[in-house]
Amino acid sequence: MARKAARAVDPAQFRPETHRRARVEIEFDEPTLLGAFFGQFDANLVQVENRLGVYIAARGNRIQIEGPEDAVARARDTLKGMYHRLEQGQDLDSGAIESLIAMSSEPTLEGIIAGDEGAPPIMIRTRKKTIVPRSATQIEYMRALAKSDVIFALGPAGTGKTYLAVAQAVSQLMTGSVQRLILSRPAVEAGEKLGFLPGDMKDKVDPYLRPLYDALYDCMPPEQVERRIASGEIEIAPIAFMRGRTLADAFVILDEAQNTTREQMKMFLTRFGQNSRMVICGDPRQVDIPGGDRMSGLADAVGRLEGVEGIAVTRFTAADVVRHPIVGRIVEAYEGPTE
Repeated sequence: MARKAARAVDPAQFRPETHRRARVEIEFDEPTLLGAFFGQFDANLVQVENRLGVYIAARGNRIQIEGPEDAVARARDTLKGMYHRLEQGQDLDSGAIESLIAMSSEPTLEGIIAGDEGAPPIMIRTRKKTIVPRSATQIEYMRALAKSDVIFALGPAGTGKTYLAVAQAVSQLMTGSVQRLILSRPAVEAGEKLGFLPGDMKDKVDPYLRPLYDALYDCMPPEQVERRIASGEIEIAPIAFMRGRTLADAFVILDEAQNTTREQMKMFLTRFGQNSRMVICGDPRQVDIPGGDRMSGLADAVGRLEGVEGIAVTRFTAADVVRHPIVGRIVEAYEGPTE
């Protein structure tokens, strides 16, 4: 039966004199997935229509897309990506659809979803979920996480820098590729003076490290996280605790790296040991240490090390933000020119 969802598409945009018009039809094989594919009141299809300016008609397991030629091609790839997520047992929400729409501008979207011919799909498997890339830059980043020794991830909040690094670390810990997971960040306040914090050392530094805990709990059952922290397999500590150590057989992540000094960054990088991987995440535009950008160890390290064998640098932009779409617009507004 034809669906009856309201659309915000102007039929005038399809006039031949203004746009080259196209029409394609897709058929999906598994009827049991169509309810989740369409969404409540066909909300998922309406989202694609409104974002890409196309008309989508659904009858049974056949979907017809009509509109400007380029938009139809993007809508087709987006719908295929949505269906593939459901086939793989992954959730399909508005954020995932928004990411697939953004990725549909890449000519290799279909290859990204299914993997290159003869190659496995690009994904990270953890105990709680399977994670796939949500932007073109995340694809580059996830490939670097799988093969490079040291990875610098630069860019604004919401692009998945730390989350994907933690997910890759958890995956390697689960498979035995590494024996330890070490998560660190500078204990620097973001423009506030918090004063004295009560409790022991763990109580004092935990507020600074909370984002790392959140990512861990999203990738592993809570009881496993607590057990592995207690056994020392997972260590979460401020960067000050890294001096004098050699971090072998470990996946090491430094978050908020823009707030390290040059001396701290050099100290951290030289902790690298045998059979280890190191990921340094940060936003060069959000430096909170005294002296600002000129004192940040992150920009200095990238300038010195980019191009060195075994070291990868991935740069995210506001277009790669995978939180609510408004976050990307906020980042663009703050990073754009000011009067």
